[in-house]
Amino acid sequence: MAKTIMIVDDSATMLMSVKATLEMNGFKVETAADGEAALSKLKTGFKPDLIITDINMPRMGGLELIKNVKALPGFRFVPILTLTTESQAAKRDEGKRLGATGWLVKPVSGADLIKVIKQVVPGA
Repeated sequence: MAKTIMIVDDSATMLMSVKATLEMNGFKVETAADGEAALSKLKTGFKPDLIITDINMPRMGGLELIKNVKALPGFRFVPILTLTTESQAAKRDEGKRLGATGWLVKPVSGADLIKVIKQVVPGA
């Protein structure tokens, strides 16, 4: 069965590009333009196998999203990858502390992204 991945990014270009890469590799994809939109979808019962989020977004950024997702019942073990231009160790450490599974710095090749996904999503 295809694994479902939620991509959260305020850049329509990034959403389109990452979505295309994932779908070509057999994943089902759901998108959200920011953390608030993502959280709304998750609260309505949508449960992806993985969440990939940007850090800097309007309304609700990635770090706040990670914190909120990990607080939702049943989401403690859902892996969350960040895909961001942020490369400072302090931000990365904060992301890990809040529950991020991995930290990828843009740009990331499609092959590298799929490799990381296969490491963090059992059966992907």
